[in-house]
Parts: sequence; structure tokens; C-alpha cells
Amino acid sequence: MQSSTIPTSESLIVEFKTSFNEDVIETLVAFSNAKGGTVYVGVEDKSEVKGIQIGKETVQNWINEVKNKTAPQIIPDVEILTVKDKTVVALYAMEYPIKPVSTRGRYYKRIGNSNHLLSVSEVVDMHLQTVNSSWDAYPDSTHSIDDISFDKVQVSIDTMRGNQQSITEDPLSFLLKNNLIKENKITNAAYLLFKKNDSIITTIELGRFQNEIVIKDSARTKSDILTQIDQVLDFVKKHINKQVIITGQAQNTQKWQYPLDAIREIVLNMIIHRDYRSSADSIVKIFDNKIEFFNPGRLPDSITIEDLLSNTYRSTPRNKQIADFCKDMGLIEKYGSGIRRIFSSFDHEKLPEPQFCNISDGFMVTVFCEKIDQKLGGTETAQELFTSAGFGQTGGQTGGQTGGQTGGQTGGQTDFTPSQVSVLNIIRANNKVSRNAIANKLKISPSAVQKHIANLKLKNAIERVGGDFGGYWNVKI
Repeated sequence: MQSSTIPTSESLIVEFKTSFNEDVIETLVAFSNAKGGTVYVGVEDKSEVKGIQIGKETVQNWINEVKNKTAPQIIPDVEILTVKDKTVVALYAMEYPIKPVSTRGRYYKRIGNSNHLLSVSEVVDMHLQTVNSSWDAYPDSTHSIDDISFDKVQVSIDTMRGNQQSITEDPLSFLLKNNLIKENKITNAAYLLFKKNDSIITTIELGRFQNEIVIKDSARTKSDILTQIDQVLDFVKKHINKQVIITGQAQNTQKWQYPLDAIREIVLNMIIHRDYRSSADSIVKIFDNKIEFFNPGRLPDSITIEDLLSNTYRSTPRNKQIADFCKDMGLIEKYGSGIRRIFSSFDHEKLPEPQFCNISDGFMVTVFCEKIDQKLGGTETAQELFTSAGFGQTGGQTGGQTGGQTGGQTGGQTDFTPSQVSVLNIIRANNKVSRNAIANKLKISPSAVQKHIANLKLKNAIERVGGDFGGYWNVKI
């Protein structure tokens, strides 16, 4: 038998085991619930081949055990390999079309190079995604049609008519036509969109902070999610600064501390894609120089922060019925273009890029402000009025550091932040450096490194050659 080769390390699709055991079955289940993969039996963790003794019926017995201990049953493909004159058995499990697959009543999914036990909500989400559905489209077992407001339904109908949509139905018929009532019950989406009374399921905490512990103002909303969009935006506008420029013309010019179109996009995403099954609340914190938007519900495992920032992902809305309804109302586009619009708006205003990160059991977006040039493009006679004090406090440092460091280290280019320059210099010194190593050197999180790498790739400063294992970075500037 001709000698074969095996991968050099474990990965999303590769696992090494010295012998066949329950862990092998768990890994095959994890592969089935992800993108498929191969378990190499007879190999230690660091790709050291130990080999394994097999008899005439050994492999068939393994296959039968995998089949009997999985539901729905999976039957792996098997290949017997000779590696360095030793026998290795490769068990391959393809991605299963109807998820999730379990073993002994437990569900696993492959993330990175390890198996993760899924929670009940993750199991439900995986199944719903497989059948192209979502939690919000299912009947609400707690509330009835008496718990929603037909006046609010009518407002949505009127809004859609204003968007040139032809709608002739009354509110009840409208709900039935749009599958917001199923099996004579309202769906979870219908309740969230049109609920008559406030309830804790949609609580959003709003705060204006002097610092991390001192709160200057606070509010709370428990309304229906359509009403909350304007409530959150109104609170943000109340506590950020507006520049009014008296030009002597018929209308004065107004400039907000942050681009309102981007803030609205962030608020929409926060409300529409929230995990409403979580007991945690959404939270908005406004500081002098930044705003934090926290939402229960992390990014799907299939989407990384880097995917999000580089726009290389397929949108998978958590609440499909709500997202589709908001699309019909003209509130969002379908789907996935909002992130790029947020970045474009902040770039147009020459503000720092927003930061995105998974945190705890949720997702957080942080936006930052800069000081605006008070000469307003050289118009020295213009008068500036501010609706509140402290307009932008970080621009002087950001602009100075960016210009100085970037110009000195990247050949005169000025579109890199100091952190991006630091990442670029580390990669230039070692083009095989890992994200975790960069994070350790800069004392920042791996997700922050992913963000900087994504932006460097967007700016055509670096490119990845090869995969995560065995590949390297090509510095292009």
C-alpha cells in the first residue's frame, strides 16, 4: 500500500485521535453540524503518527457504533491509510443536511479546532436555520390577539402605503396575509411589533454617563420594537451635540456629533436582530467621546468579526419575520448592506471606525467622535453654536497620532490608524504570526486584531496566502 500524508495540525475540519472512543463519535457529530470533517485515528494531537492495530471486523464495528449512537444516524466514510509505515484510519463525516445531529442526547458543533456543546437555544436555532425559519415566526404560546394593538398595525399599513405599496386589507386580514397569525395564534414577531402594553421582553436601558460609574441621565423603554426605534434615537440625539452654523442664508446648517444615518442603522440592527429569548436587556451607554450599543445575542458561529468588517458573509437574520417586515416598511435593506453603510458614513465624516465585538452572551458596537475643525473649512466668519458642551474631545490626539505614526512607518500614507500601523509592523517582522500572538504583543483582544486585519485587507495593505494553518501574510505596501 502506498504511503499517505495527513494534515499537519487540527483545524475546523481535522481532528486527531490515538484510538477509537466516544470522543471520536462526538467529533463526527460536531463535523456533521458544521462543515464536515475527518477524524484521523492513530495520530496524536501534534500530528505525530502512532498507528493503530485493526482486525478484519474492526472498522465495520466502528461504523456500526457511530450509526447506533447518533440521531439522526450518520455513517462515516472510511479510508485506511499507511503513514510512515503505520496504519491510520480516516473517518469522514459530511455536513448533515437536516441539523442538528446528536450523540447520547447531546449536540456538538465544530468551532475552530475544538468541539463545543450546544445550549438548548443553539440547538433550536440550528434546526430553525436548517428549515429556513426562525423563532419569531412561530406562534406565541403566552400572548393572544388581544395583546396587540390594531391601531399600531394600521400605522404600519399606512407607512407601507406611503412607500407606494398597494395594501387593501384591514389590520386583521393584513396580519393573516403576512403570516403574523398562524394556527389562530399571533406569532412572536406580531407580539413584538404591535404589542399593546409595555413588557420586560423588549427592555432597553438607556444612559448618559459622565464616566464609567457616574450616570447623568437614564431612561428605559419597554415598548413595541417599532416604537423603540424612535425612542432610542431621541434619547441619543438628546445627549449628543449638534453644531448649528449660521451662514446668513435662509436656512442654517446643522452638523451632529455623530452621523445620524449610521446611528439609526446601528439602532435598527440592535432592535431587529436582538435575541428576545435572552433574559438580558439591550443597553445604550453614551459617554463624552463614545457610545456603546449592547445587544443580547452573539454573531452566528458562521460569521466572524473579520467577515463582518470585510463584508464577506451571508446574512442570516436571527428574526427573519421581523427583518422581512421591516424591509417591507422601508426601514432596512435586505440584507447585510447596513454594516458597509455605517462604515461609509463614519469615513465620510472623518470619524474613527466603529468597533464590533462579541462580548459575554451578546454583541456590542462602539462608535467614537472627533473634534471638528472650528474654522469649518476656512470660513472664519461663520458663527458656531453648540447645543451642549464638550463637543468632541479625542480628535486632536487621534489626528496627530495617526498622521505622525502613519507617515513615518508606511511610506507617507495617511489612511491607517495607529493600531493598524502596529499590526502591520508586527506582520512585516513575521509574516506567519498568528492573531493571538499579535493580540498578546499589543495587549488587545483577538477580536480587535481581527478588526484591524480586516481593515488592512480592505485597504489593500496585506493579503492572506494559504489557510489559517501553514499560510502567511503578504505585505503589499
